[in-house]
Amino acid sequence: MNHEELRAAREALGLTTQEAAQMLDLSSTKPIYRMEMDPAKSTARPPPARVIRLYRAYLAGHRPPDWPEHLLAWEARRKTALEAMEKVRPQK
Repeated sequence: MNHEELRAAREALGLTTQEAAQMLDLSSTKPIYRMEMDPAKSTARPPPARVIRLYRAYLAGHRPPDWPEHLLAWEARRKTALEAMEKVRPQK
């Protein structure tokens, strides 16, 4: 997972940099910014393997007990909207 994919994953999950830092048990958002930074910049850092594993698990649907409450509600609303769209989609 490169820096662009990492940022896209975080955004797809609806996580802010602050929330991502909390979910990854980081003390600040600075490591998030550095992992998502263009690798050509001197302060950029590659993501550790554990971060990639956690993001992949989150993208696959895993939700730890400390997952932000507002995101659970957002995901439920999104699922309901997608199901409603499926019901009104014309059958081929």
